[in-house]
Amino acid sequence: MAGLRWGAGGRAPSGAPYGMLPGRLRGGPVEWLLERVPTPRRTPFTIGYLAVVGVTSTFAGIADPELVQRLQEASSSDGHNLLQHPLRALLLSGFWVAGGSWLPYLWGFAFTLAPLERRVGPARAAAVFAAGHVAATLLSQGVVITAVETGRLAPAAMDQLDIGVSYGVLACLGAAAGALPPRARAVALAGVGLMLAQQIATQKDLVTAVGHPAALLTGMALWRWLGRIERRPPGPRLRPARVRAVGSAASPSASSVLSSVLSSVVPPAAAAVRAGRRPSTAR
Repeated sequence: MAGLRWGAGGRAPSGAPYGMLPGRLRGGPVEWLLERVPTPRRTPFTIGYLAVVGVTSTFAGIADPELVQRLQEASSSDGHNLLQHPLRALLLSGFWVAGGSWLPYLWGFAFTLAPLERRVGPARAAAVFAAGHVAATLLSQGVVITAVETGRLAPAAMDQLDIGVSYGVLACLGAAAGALPPRARAVALAGVGLMLAQQIATQKDLVTAVGHPAALLTGMALWRWLGRIERRPPGPRLRPARVRAVGSAASPSASSVLSSVLSSVVPPAAAAVRAGRRPSTAR
């Protein structure tokens, strides 16, 4: 672990992460891998979201199918739900997974959302996930609504179930790619592009064809914002500076400074008391 100092005799200090591992396993590839395993402390948003998705997936597998269908239809971000209940549809549609298993999304979260969260923090990672989910949903369903209004699609297209976390995952993947070296970034994005092209060609679904590329591009569009956050220097520590400034000013003649302060403060305060007002302290 970077910055970890070992005690005498090669012993790990008390409280060191993975200190119970055998000495030959500490450091190197094993420690590098363990440092990137999502944990509630390092990646709380990733773990929390996986827990929610795991609960809904388990419920969908054991509950009455008709009840599950009604709940998913109420949570769907299809055209009709977006027009009638936009906030509910945008929020709840991201708490289900398409299909019966959430294990594929476990790897998706581990290799996209978790690395991004370790780099930019849980709040910003959640913002990227939400931005991709909302932007891709609105764009894809906007295309569907427009196609229905112009007669290019049947009205039933506005009732097609639209749930899942793929938009958020792809947005995080696009955002995380911005932190890679240029060659690795190009390879990663080319691989994702080929995967999306194969998906569009085989599934022939308008929502997928529009939503998945839009989510990836949304994450890529946030590179500059995330880069500014990472390069932003810490704010100045004003309080120590003020203490040092006061100390340096008081060191030549503390009594003269104290008398000048009292002479400037006491008369206004006394005048305020005589006038029946409570003196206020400027902060």
